[in-house]
Parts: sequence; C-alpha cells; structure tokens
Amino acid sequence: MEKYQCAVCGYVYDPAIGDPDHGIKPGTAFKDIPEDWVCPECGVSKSDFELVK
Repeated sequence: MEKYQCAVCGYVYDPAIGDPDHGIKPGTAFKDIPEDWVCPECGVSKSDFELVK
C-alpha cells in the first residue's frame, strides 16, 4: 500500500500502521480514510498530504 506524507509537518501515514489513536485501523488505505480526518501531528486536512514516491 502507498504511504502519504503531510506537506506541512512531514508526518507519514503508513497504511500498515494506520492511525489507531484516531480510529483508523491498520490496513486502511489512505483513500479509505474519512475526508474529515486530520494530520495527527499538526492538524491539517487530508488534502494536504502527498504520495510518497
């Protein structure tokens, strides 16, 4: 699965880990995260994330 990085703070969303502290289970693809999810580090929106190449 693809990882996504926050363009503001550099936090990397890894689908293998998810974001369990915010209700995102391991194995959840970035595209399947709710649109109202925010970066757990700096609080910006999902739209501020970019695909890690």
